[in-house]
Amino acid sequence: MTKRIRLLSALLFLAAAQLFAELPPLIARDVLFGNPERTAPQLSPDGKRLAWLAPDKKNVLQVWVKTIGAEDGKVVTADKKRGIRQYTWARDNKTLLYLQDDDGNENFHLYGVDLQSNNVRDYTPIQGTRAGIVSLDAGLPDQVLVTLNARDRRYFDVHRVSLSNGALTLDTQNPGDVDGWVAGKNNEVMVAQAVDPKDGSTEIRVRKNHLWPWKTLVKAPYDENLQAVSITPDGNSVVLESSLGSDTTRLLEKNIETGEEKVITSSPEVDAGIVMVNPYTRVVEAVSFEPGRRKWTVIDPAVKGDFEGIAKLADGDFSIVNRDAENKTWLVAFTSDRGPVRWFTWDREAKKGTFLFTAQPKLENLQLAEMKPVEIKTRDGLNMHAYLTLPAGVPAKNLPMVLFVHGGPWGRDFWGYNSTAQWLANRGYAVLQPNFRASTGYGKKFLNAGDKQWGLKMHDDLIDASNWAVKQGYADAKKIAIMGGSYGGYATLAGLTYTPDYFTCGVDIVGPSNLKTLLASIPPYWAVGKATFNKRMGNVDDPADADLIRNASPLFKADQIKKPLLIGQGQNDPRVNVRESEQIVEAIQKNNGSVTYVVYSDEGHGFARPENRIDFNARTENFLAQCLGGRAEPLSGERIAGSTAAVKVITAGK
Repeated sequence: MTKRIRLLSALLFLAAAQLFAELPPLIARDVLFGNPERTAPQLSPDGKRLAWLAPDKKNVLQVWVKTIGAEDGKVVTADKKRGIRQYTWARDNKTLLYLQDDDGNENFHLYGVDLQSNNVRDYTPIQGTRAGIVSLDAGLPDQVLVTLNARDRRYFDVHRVSLSNGALTLDTQNPGDVDGWVAGKNNEVMVAQAVDPKDGSTEIRVRKNHLWPWKTLVKAPYDENLQAVSITPDGNSVVLESSLGSDTTRLLEKNIETGEEKVITSSPEVDAGIVMVNPYTRVVEAVSFEPGRRKWTVIDPAVKGDFEGIAKLADGDFSIVNRDAENKTWLVAFTSDRGPVRWFTWDREAKKGTFLFTAQPKLENLQLAEMKPVEIKTRDGLNMHAYLTLPAGVPAKNLPMVLFVHGGPWGRDFWGYNSTAQWLANRGYAVLQPNFRASTGYGKKFLNAGDKQWGLKMHDDLIDASNWAVKQGYADAKKIAIMGGSYGGYATLAGLTYTPDYFTCGVDIVGPSNLKTLLASIPPYWAVGKATFNKRMGNVDDPADADLIRNASPLFKADQIKKPLLIGQGQNDPRVNVRESEQIVEAIQKNNGSVTYVVYSDEGHGFARPENRIDFNARTENFLAQCLGGRAEPLSGERIAGSTAAVKVITAGK
């Protein structure tokens, strides 16, 4: 090494050290990605007890319960490893219901805990099936309406479950094209949302009760948004989200018998978001719209004062997550970009809020980074919304950047606390999260602009977003990583194959590499929705789309991967089969490329166990530090204690 090179290296090291010195202290990964201390509180229907999720002594998330006003909190579930994340109170006030799968395979069973006897019952004990809750009704407190694919693994029928004796009774059979059900009073199944397997069109079918025949209420082609939300309190109309006659999705009320329709609310800017429906009366109370931050439109005048009062409780965006049956007390969640979720109780009579707890107290008073909503023009003139997070404490200029791509692709990013964005910013990176075309929430024109554009214009949007950050002076064009999960993982592989010189490195988490094998290995219960994939992604069974599908599959361009790549995968992933990662790793190896592959034996589509989540992020952090020059908390040992990581490292020419 010449003296000049040594001097240059020394100067670069000093510059990096000076930059790091200005950043806030490193936030430990277990603080960012470990289990919350307490989260997801829910009031019992009678308002006498409070449940929440919290880790037990073995750091596994369980459901806890206490009496309001007493200090008798106790754990009531006993999951062994994966942790519980989905639970709710039954209407009988004595049963807690929760959904749990096996090591990430997404075959969820419905379990119930009897809080009087502490007995746990599996209400859907059929191997290989997947259950979901359709409806709970105060008039039938001993009953829950569930979907279950027991008769045919491809289709979800509706069953009634008796909580007291476990009886499972078929209520409504799926004719073979229904992918969603809505129930009215007394758990009466009144709406079936069907998808035509040939053209992907949506049909909303209705009936007044189980004695009536089904009839079509409304139909829409695949490129329109149409979704049944609820039944009106009088049982005469269906509340729908619909883009028919509008670019953005409006909230409508449509009469079951006459078909008469009225608009409840809409926005010319974005689709209707959260529809807040009183779970006991079925009154639509408010609707959110989120172009960047959340804005509420109050529908029911009875809650106008509540929304005005709640907005003053704390900074951030709020949502109403639970209430008692008498509608006296609400539980409110506030999310902020620079702090954990904070939970409040809201006394509707006194118009008073009381702080309950925060999900992650260790994040309080830390110097976190601001997340800014921004707008970016695509090369063909579309308006792309995105979120930019810049490191705190350092000039927002010429930074290494991580382009963090959301999954779906039919989903979107939102404003609020994001552990990944905060982690990366704390390590010295700018973080850009673009809602590229095909993202939902911004109208059907923007959504449909992504049809059959995997690896094409959808990828162009990601490049346009990165170029925008460079042009604005935020990002160093020579230090940009691409990273994401699911579709974001696909985007990472596409970025390193279709634009092999653009990105510095990539991190792919459960991303598909071959669109044909992706759809060949999906679970049988995706059969109804496959038509949507055919229209929006391309039909893998149609010779006319063969070239499109192959050209959009990074597997066949694996020889173009010349930048460092890290891949993380769950062994039991039912959506993106483990072979999607294995086959591109094999192709990279065949082409003498370089890749590090990490697979977790007890995970599915993403990493639910904190030990595995922290383990992979530790590897990611050190990988990015080597590629982009950011700082990193060292990875101690071969893997994090408790993690099931199996690592395969392939280096060039080996």
